[in-house]
Amino acid sequence: MLVTVKGVYENGKVTLSEKPPVEKKTEVMVTFIEETKNDRPTKRIAGILSGKIIMSDDFDDPLDDLKEYM
Repeated sequence: MLVTVKGVYENGKVTLSEKPPVEKKTEVMVTFIEETKNDRPTKRIAGILSGKIIMSDDFDDPLDDLKEYM
């Protein structure tokens, strides 16, 4: 069985946020997740990819492979 339970490590102890669904002695693995600051801007910038994406002139034209369905 593989179950994930969120918790916090503080002062040498792990405190779980909820009771795990086990009744007997069970092996566990603890993964420490480092909190990182998100340095990316939160606002989208309009036109930031302008000129980087090019579509052919016939992009919206029907495909020959789909003629029988149209």
